[in-house]
Amino acid sequence: MIDFGREIMGDLAAAERREWLCTNGIGGFASGTVAGTLTRRYQGLLVAALKPPLGRTLLVAKVDETVEYDGLARSLSANRWASGAVDPHGDREIERFALDGTTPVWTYAIGAALVEKRVWMEQGANTTYVRYRALRARGHVALQLKVLVNYRDYHGTTRGDGWQMHVAPVPNGLSVVAFEGAHPFVILSDGADAQPEHTWYRSFELPAERERGLDATEDHLHAGTFDVSLEPGGALTVVLSTESTPSLDGERAWRRRVRHEAQRIAAWKRGWPKTRKAPDWISQLVLAADQFVVRRPLAEDRDGMTVIAGYHWFGDWGRDTMIALPGLTLATGRAEVARRILTTFARFVDRGMLPNRFPEAGEAPEYNTVDAALWYVQAIRAYHGATGKNGILKDLFPVLEEIVRWHREGTRYGIKEDPADGLLASGEPGVQLTWMDAKVGDWVVTPRTGKAVEINALWYNALLSMAAFARRLRKPAKPWEELSARVRTGFERFWNERAGCCYDVIDGPDGLDDALRPNQIFTVSLPESPLSRVRQKRVVDACARHLLTSYGLRSLAPGHPQYQGRYGGDQWRRDGAYHQGTVWAWLLGPFALAHFKVYGDVVAARSFLEPLAQHLRDYGVGSIAEIFDGDAPFAPRGCIAQAWSVAETLRAWHGLAGAAALERR
Repeated sequence: MIDFGREIMGDLAAAERREWLCTNGIGGFASGTVAGTLTRRYQGLLVAALKPPLGRTLLVAKVDETVEYDGLARSLSANRWASGAVDPHGDREIERFALDGTTPVWTYAIGAALVEKRVWMEQGANTTYVRYRALRARGHVALQLKVLVNYRDYHGTTRGDGWQMHVAPVPNGLSVVAFEGAHPFVILSDGADAQPEHTWYRSFELPAERERGLDATEDHLHAGTFDVSLEPGGALTVVLSTESTPSLDGERAWRRRVRHEAQRIAAWKRGWPKTRKAPDWISQLVLAADQFVVRRPLAEDRDGMTVIAGYHWFGDWGRDTMIALPGLTLATGRAEVARRILTTFARFVDRGMLPNRFPEAGEAPEYNTVDAALWYVQAIRAYHGATGKNGILKDLFPVLEEIVRWHREGTRYGIKEDPADGLLASGEPGVQLTWMDAKVGDWVVTPRTGKAVEINALWYNALLSMAAFARRLRKPAKPWEELSARVRTGFERFWNERAGCCYDVIDGPDGLDDALRPNQIFTVSLPESPLSRVRQKRVVDACARHLLTSYGLRSLAPGHPQYQGRYGGDQWRRDGAYHQGTVWAWLLGPFALAHFKVYGDVVAARSFLEPLAQHLRDYGVGSIAEIFDGDAPFAPRGCIAQAWSVAETLRAWHGLAGAAALERR
């Protein structure tokens, strides 16, 4: 469904705003613009996860290609320079760009010849394949490839002054050792002549970084040149890898990629037989969902798994993983993967909390989150509801009891049940604990200290889940039921009758926070609501009237003094707007489900998701962005592909599809 001709490819600005993504299932990725230019520090053909799923390191930035055919010489590459020039301008030769599954495919027209290029990664390995084929030609097509390399943390930029890498010939290509102790990598081919080089290409311009107020120039090393002459229909595969003996057979490697994605689609269709009628954009999202599911091998569990929160710059975050788990795994027919993620994270529960994030450098996990553990309970509930298997309840029930005990008695950062009303309070100065967690220096933008509305909706659902789990395991359920009943009574304090919706936070340093934010949608969308049916409808109506956009819910209602309708600028301005009006795509799924719950109209509820079908052709093609501007036309911002954006769309679509099927009976 992603297929562009010259209507997009002939417009450099339009082509550059669209980015592609390939992943390898262990945290590594390849990415770039469909125009072929580099616009971000995170783009490259091989960003290897040297300590899976993290330790991500840019090794190969790009390949600059030149084609000679029938007396014509054309560059297929395009580069932006700090001088403002674009040179060469190979984007002008692109006749077509398409996604084959998640694989980007370019078709270049050189006179009467057509040359195809496709890029994909090997599942489970830090290996990227770049394959060229002479699709149409009367004679030989000469291809010259200049490979540009680097070796840096993927958050950084490089200056090549005085940096001498070791580039050496090896069978079928070249090896590169960036410095003593660096992980070696190879550039290989199945038929080209390879020549080592060592020339720094200086001052690439990265306009997306300039927009973000960051260092926006970079150097890359021309490490080698590969030359080949392709016969009509002939192909060449270039292999970029940290593996010691990667396969050079491009045809077999491509079949492995096709088989992997076919298996993902087959698992989805087995799990959801009615998906035969699913639109193409939903099947595209099933493949996108797979890009976030990665291995996290542990000493005690080599089969550990987790979720990358977003590409390019996020690692695995506890909150994001648990929110995204049902949509990425259960909605795609991969319950076993869900189980492995849940058991992996059980090993990290500490003082009743799940990690907020795992630092890239391998330091101890950070636990500054009040809701990750509560979403964990919800994820287990979703898994059990989808599978009916009690085994995981038996294994994890003691962990869940520990989570609830710590939250009741008190754990880090002031997280503690208030014995007066049974509600959960949290917060300390200088710490951000809810999903609205932007912080710049010492400035916590939305501290939300006190009793936050979605935290207590999750708390209520967690206690009811414990009661249900206890019944399944033939344990006493009454204590959990009594606790949940107390929370439901206490939740009455959240109702703001004057506004006709919930307060965002109560019992905070400034008393009641009546800012209209989307957090209250979870009082309706979660399986159990502490609100009456009448109040649930009023919550949905308030969110629809003030927060709903085509691509998600605003994080703050327009008209509030702190509302910001555009997300951009340096980090201070971006983080200042992050949860102050910026639209979040992941909230659209819960809104659609909440709308259906109160209105019972499947068609109307599903229609809220439909604008995302067109969004798949923009920004991160084939996936869903992290955020959008709060003001029209709601331009996409942030990560080009976000796990919970994709997951919650899939979860909502399948939930509503199931409701529609029941209506037809």
